[in-house]
Amino acid sequence: MATPLPQKGPGLAGMLSQQQQSHLPPGLGPGQPPMLPQGALREISPVFLCRIGQETVQDIVTRTMEIFQITRATQLPNGVTQSQAVYQDRFGKLQEHLRQLALLFRKLRLLYERCVEMTSDLQEEPSELVPYLREEMAPVRVEPCSPAVSQERQEVLEMRQKNQEMKILMDQMRNLLWDVNAMLTLRK
Repeated sequence: MATPLPQKGPGLAGMLSQQQQSHLPPGLGPGQPPMLPQGALREISPVFLCRIGQETVQDIVTRTMEIFQITRATQLPNGVTQSQAVYQDRFGKLQEHLRQLALLFRKLRLLYERCVEMTSDLQEEPSELVPYLREEMAPVRVEPCSPAVSQERQEVLEMRQKNQEMKILMDQMRNLLWDVNAMLTLRK
C-alpha cells in the first residue's frame, strides 16, 4: 500500500480550492471564495479528482520540460568567464521550478490517496478480474478446409521450404566466394 506523506502546507483542501478557482462560474473571480456547502470536500467525486490529477500530471510534464530547457541553455564552464548574475538567475529559476515540481508531486500523491480512499469499496480483487483463472476453456472446434485451400496451403509450405533451402545455398556460396577472394588477396 502507499505510505502517507506528511502534510506540509495547505493540504488537499487548499490545493483543491486553487484548482476550483480555475473552474469557477463566470460571475466569480479568483479573489472571491467559491460558494461551497460545508461538506463540499467530502462530496467531490472521484472523477473530478482524477481530472485534477490529470491536469497536475500535465503541469508536472510542463515544469520538467522547462527545467530541461533551462539546463540545455546553460553554458558549461569552458574557461570563459560569464556574468555571475546570469548564473544566479538561472540557478534561482531552477530552484523555483524544482520547488514547484515537489509541490505538484505532493499534490498528486494527496489526490491519489483521496481517490483510493473514496473508491476503496469499488475495487475488486485482482483474481476476480483475470478471466479464465479457475475455469477451463472449452476446446475450439476447427472445421476442415476445402481441398483447394488445403492444396494452396501445401504449395505455400513447399515454396517456403524451397526458399529456405535456396537461402542456405546462397549463404554457403557467399561464404565460399569470400574465402576464395581472401586467398587470392593473400596470394598477391
